[in-house]
Amino acid sequence: MKDTLKAGLEHTHTYRVPKEKTVPYLYPEAELFENMPEVFATGFMVGFMEWACMEALKPYMEEGERTVGTMIKVSHEAATPVGMQVTAKVRLVEVDGKRTVWEIEARDEVDVIGRGTHERFAINFDKFTARVAAKAAGQT
Repeated sequence: MKDTLKAGLEHTHTYRVPKEKTVPYLYPEAELFENMPEVFATGFMVGFMEWACMEALKPYMEEGERTVGTMIKVSHEAATPVGMQVTAKVRLVEVDGKRTVWEIEARDEVDVIGRGTHERFAINFDKFTARVAAKAAGQT
């Protein structure tokens, strides 16, 4: 990561919730999910929060770098129906080498839907994908 990355960085990311990001679509093969209401799924909300942090970090990445999420601790406080816009506001609270820690608050058009913290690490993308390929091939 570039050394210009500092705590205090803020970013806002918005997204309109489609039907495909609701609870029944999280694991469509699982009847317990399939029979739930069509509201923004917690799993997709977590991904949305990560996406906001990734977007905030994008200008600070070096060539060949990406970030991976390593910890997330968030609440999911309110249901969001299909078609509603959600907004994640993220604030970088710590930079420690390749590690970043974020505070996150997500809202829909009515309520706070979730909040918490998220940790990401910068990785060399080529090395990471090579390790994953070796693992998949049984060459750990």
